[in-house]
Amino acid sequence: MELSTKYHGIRKYDQNDVIIFKKGIPGFEHLKKFILFSVEENEVFSILHSIDDEAVGFVVISPFFYIKDYEFDLEDEKLKELEIEKEEDVLVLNTVTLSTNISDITINLKAPIVINVKNKTGEQIILDNPNYVIKHLLFKK
Repeated sequence: MELSTKYHGIRKYDQNDVIIFKKGIPGFEHLKKFILFSVEENEVFSILHSIDDEAVGFVVISPFFYIKDYEFDLEDEKLKELEIEKEEDVLVLNTVTLSTNISDITINLKAPIVINVKNKTGEQIILDNPNYVIKHLLFKK
């Protein structure tokens, strides 16, 4: 299958690449199906792109590239909901807010995206942790 994206050209994907967000993503609750692909110029960043709306894609990054001790616990209900059985079935991503000034690029540590890579389901969750903020500078000034 092909997805003609507004900013990233045509992306080919298979049905088994589709990640289902049953609740959508906050602010985009109507969008349920996404694919994930690397940014060609920089493999640290990826795009979580809606296949329901060609104009909607989120720049994401693994928090562990920059914050080695980033951690949180998922409630048993959430583990059950996402059918997570093992830690290795989990992919954690955080949204990135880009800027023309590299020192102003931020990562949202408060609301990680949790994906079960085994069954291709995901959800963005809001953490109740005052140490994690919505706009954490990715690069120290």
